[in-house]
Amino acid sequence: MSDVIENRLQERGITLPAAAAPAANYVPYVISGNLLFLSGQLPMENGKVAVTGLVGSEVALADAQRAAELCAINILAQAKAALSGDLGRIKRIVKLNGFVASGAGFTDQHLVINGASNLIADILGDAGKHARAAVGMASLPLNATVEIDAIIEIA
Repeated sequence: MSDVIENRLQERGITLPAAAAPAANYVPYVISGNLLFLSGQLPMENGKVAVTGLVGSEVALADAQRAAELCAINILAQAKAALSGDLGRIKRIVKLNGFVASGAGFTDQHLVINGASNLIADILGDAGKHARAAVGMASLPLNATVEIDAIIEIA
């Protein structure tokens, strides 16, 4: 399965970055039994937050969806690091929790987080189909537009 996942990433032109180190007093992941809990991932690209600001007032929906995709890429990178490089150990993405920095009156958080959900499902197939939350926030760390954490069932 790991080769299939790597091929899907390659087909989409995605190279997983090195897993981001924690920016505060927490660990990037915890494995408990057969569950992998990933800390929130920001839309990091080339070592910096790629999309900042409030969706609906400072950031367009398409740019916010791209931020969610970057979060998903970073989720996969963090999972790969946690699983000693073997994404084939992912049995199922159980849940994604998506947080969207939202301007006043913005109510399409679900459409933003679709950027992550679509990418995860495309790359992992059935194992990528998950439960989800998409929540609006007044602000996020480092002025990021999106932050997403994950719960993953592993083999």
